[in-house]
Amino acid sequence: MLGRILLPAVIVGVLAGGLLTALQQIEVVPLILEAETYENGVVASGGEAQAHADGTHDHGASAGEAQSLDSENGLERTGYSLLANVVTAAGFGLLLSAAFTLLGVAGRRVDWRKGLLWGLAGFGAVQLAPALGLPPGLPGSAAVALEARQTWWLLTAVLTALGLGLIAFAPCPYLRVLGVVPIVIPHLVGAPLAEPSAGLVPHELAVRYVYASLLTNAVFWLALGALTAHLHGLFAARREQAAAA
Repeated sequence: MLGRILLPAVIVGVLAGGLLTALQQIEVVPLILEAETYENGVVASGGEAQAHADGTHDHGASAGEAQSLDSENGLERTGYSLLANVVTAAGFGLLLSAAFTLLGVAGRRVDWRKGLLWGLAGFGAVQLAPALGLPPGLPGSAAVALEARQTWWLLTAVLTALGLGLIAFAPCPYLRVLGVVPIVIPHLVGAPLAEPSAGLVPHELAVRYVYASLLTNAVFWLALGALTAHLHGLFAARREQAAAA
């Protein structure tokens, strides 16, 4: 049973995590680097002013050394992002694989087409619903305390997943209708928001980042659901063939 659940999750973690990292390098990372220029510009201007006041401003640093450091930092950041995405994808793939195993025990098979629906539901619960209250933010964007944002995000993701589960699997139509209730509760409570004017990033850049982040994560979740369902079904079919032989 452990291998039936774990193996598809590990393979999907590598594939979907690599896909997400590649998409982020194309669509998301350039926007983050652009936003960091605004944040670093404020820090650098303050630092230079202090250095001139102290008489310690150094004009000897070469552009080549700065480019070399930027390249090394970029590779390091990409490596950490890849590792984090693979681990995250494997974790979500593990949850999906366990769900597909339970459905298989109940006699309900999940192919890659249904896996797309599961991936869409995962995107809705983990990404889209929280983003309606707390959009993805760039470095230098205005934000409230991290604990408050994390609490609201977790509440929204869990209640949205609960509501979608009721809508999809509740045996009674009345319970399916009630599935809307937990979905809307976090938005009625309201997300902890900061004053937009407190941020350093231009509004247009922040909007582009929200769309890019949601788009890349939507592709990731669709791939995650379809791949997990396909591999789960493939391994199940091979086990059945081996048992029959």
